[in-house]
Amino acid sequence: MHETRDSIKDIWGERTPYYGSWPERVDERTLEEPERWVQSACVLCSNDCGMDIGVKDGKIVGVRGRAVDRVNHGRLGPKGLHAWEANNSPDRLKYPMIKRNGKLEQASWDEAMELIVRRSREIIEKHTSNAIGFYTTGQLFIEEYYTLGVIGKAGLGTPHMDGNTRLCTATAAASLMESFGSDGQPGSYSDLDTTELVMLAGHNMSNTQTVLWTRILDRLSGPRPPVIIVIDPRKTWTAAKADVHLAPKAGTNVAVLNGLQNLLIEMGKIDPEFITQHTTGFEVLKETVKSYTPENVEKLTGIPEGDLRRAAQLIGEAKSMVSTCLQGVYQSNQATAAACQVNNIHLLRGMLGRQGCGVLQMNGQPTAQNTRETGCDGALPAFRNWDNPSHIEELARIWNVNPVIIPHWSAPTHAMQLFRYCEEGSIKMLWISATNPAVSMPDLARIREILDKRDLFLVVQDAFLTETSHRADVLLPAAIWGEKTGTFTNVDRTVHISYKAVEPPGEARSDLDIFLDYARRMEFKDKDGQPLIKWKDPEGAFEAWKVCTKGRMCDYSGMTYEKLSKGSGIQWPCNEQFPDGAERIYTDFHFNTGFEDCETFGHDLDTGAVTSPQEYKAIDPEGKAWLRAADFHSPHETPDEEYPFWLTTGRVVYHFHTRTKTGRSKELYDAAPDAFLQISETDAPRLGIKEGDWVEVTSRRGMVQMQAAVGNIEPGHLFIPFHYGYWDGDFRPRAANELTITEWDPVSKQPHFKYAAVKISKISPQQLSEDPDKKKQKGVFQSISSLIDTISGAILIGGRR
Repeated sequence: MHETRDSIKDIWGERTPYYGSWPERVDERTLEEPERWVQSACVLCSNDCGMDIGVKDGKIVGVRGRAVDRVNHGRLGPKGLHAWEANNSPDRLKYPMIKRNGKLEQASWDEAMELIVRRSREIIEKHTSNAIGFYTTGQLFIEEYYTLGVIGKAGLGTPHMDGNTRLCTATAAASLMESFGSDGQPGSYSDLDTTELVMLAGHNMSNTQTVLWTRILDRLSGPRPPVIIVIDPRKTWTAAKADVHLAPKAGTNVAVLNGLQNLLIEMGKIDPEFITQHTTGFEVLKETVKSYTPENVEKLTGIPEGDLRRAAQLIGEAKSMVSTCLQGVYQSNQATAAACQVNNIHLLRGMLGRQGCGVLQMNGQPTAQNTRETGCDGALPAFRNWDNPSHIEELARIWNVNPVIIPHWSAPTHAMQLFRYCEEGSIKMLWISATNPAVSMPDLARIREILDKRDLFLVVQDAFLTETSHRADVLLPAAIWGEKTGTFTNVDRTVHISYKAVEPPGEARSDLDIFLDYARRMEFKDKDGQPLIKWKDPEGAFEAWKVCTKGRMCDYSGMTYEKLSKGSGIQWPCNEQFPDGAERIYTDFHFNTGFEDCETFGHDLDTGAVTSPQEYKAIDPEGKAWLRAADFHSPHETPDEEYPFWLTTGRVVYHFHTRTKTGRSKELYDAAPDAFLQISETDAPRLGIKEGDWVEVTSRRGMVQMQAAVGNIEPGHLFIPFHYGYWDGDFRPRAANELTITEWDPVSKQPHFKYAAVKISKISPQQLSEDPDKKKQKGVFQSISSLIDTISGAILIGGRR
């Protein structure tokens, strides 16, 4: 075994202090000496670090960072260094399965696909293709997303397509569209190399993007370190490095950000010339934020008046600034409105489109950006506007189909509505790929009931049996990263290629091959009677995607597999003007807001009501950015006498999503084996709770039981990590989303995981999982274990069973 560092104990590694050019540091971990290295990039967070896969005897034996890559300069985080072990896990799904008499049984690919095609055709004939929905992920490759997008939009013509990216990045896209007219990050990771100030809003970067946080730690250790401002109700590792830590009450981000804008305007720390020439909406914004005085903000948020003033002063004095947002904004009250206020601050200060200045509306998952770009989240591919007829016609020409088949007659169906349609029975077939909604969606009791509906034909393709996949009528074994070739894009628009390094286990197939097989069997045709899907392999799909993006903001037309294989990832746009990619967009301060260019005509941030094309045309900003104003509104569910605490949920550094990969690395599992309840030093003794005591947490939706961790959170607030479900044999109710609320942002439609009213009580170990509901739940998950044992013979790492 070769390991350059112990990333479990030393998460971010040795400091390499710098200013301007981030030094290289190659991290590596291999269990055996590889016979060969295969180019790839990490898919365990949205940073997408360049890496090589080490292969020996047809198996992955390790990874190393790619020093030449612009994203990570050789570094890898603990998840990247360890989670590849999931590829070799003995409990991988190897064969298609069909549910017969209530039990999943092994089947051939022909049997499985013919059943899916037969049911598809029956449903279309009786109910139209509007009765078919797709719920995908943030972990496939561009080639797979785009193929699925064409199948859904031009083959079936269904508007019911979304991904679990709705849970993590929908607000990033929505806020960029609302402010700048289109999705697409204005900034670049390299802006962190010189910036004077970094503001992290609801973004615990030290846990969620460890390598990007390493970049900041190295800046803090070098000359001219940046000022750090953190907005987060918890005292995280990120907050520990802050010059100012603003810890607001749950759900009050808009009040905080309005307060900062009000102070910047009052202090004259804005750029009037930039505002006049390149924005619209300043007077409305100024009028809206003027009541958010530091005194009023303190009453609304709990943030001391002096802290807010100091943060505004630092922002106002900085000559350059990078802001990032993540789930503390996106999954909280008024998500899009809050994210837009961060954009506003940069527009007020004229801090975009130049070195050291940028906004990074972060993504939650490694390929979430591509879900949005390719249309698998319901939007149209390449940031086209579904409400603009010329965009529809252009897409129809590219696909050579009649424009009427492209579902643009109403807004795309978002994930929460998708499951509602399944609940109501109007969607008869749901195809889920590479995600686990039975753990990740809010209000899990309701989601389980929906997935178990007898009139819902459920198709799942995944690499493992999960809390979701065992409910499938047809279960398809999928190849994962390292077992297939494709490309994906990170937050700062860098595109990486990942080559197939090893064969998938058993008969597992890539998601691309599964979608191509479905398209062929369904006989989807273009206007000339030719196959709708004209490509047969990943490179062919990528070439088709390039055609779809040419001339659009996310222009990939200058990229090739060969070009992506020569060293670092490449940023889009990459075309004749930018053959090596563009580090920043909006460098001329002309934004994508013109009527014919924009991806959306906008929404009311409070209600989500759409702006009609006619209304937008009347106020066409013609390239100016929108300063979007919003008043603060309290969350709909707040603590009361019966449920006196705020609950917020989030991640831990060692796990990703529902642990289907990271939970199969012994080191990652052992580093964070179970869920826990974080409670303040003030509340815990008042309730007689000590570190490690068992507690029961109850909301109006459900209950969980776990051990307490005392400290580093504001009084009145509780925190539970969301990763933990039941697939690894722990039947005690512990999934955070047993408690969360079915509610979403009016614009981005992203669910609210960051607040719910709950109560807690101390319990003894003897009180665990003893009521009828828990016993019923235990039976469900025991059936998963039984299936895993039957199929794979054995499972699970570290002797946990």
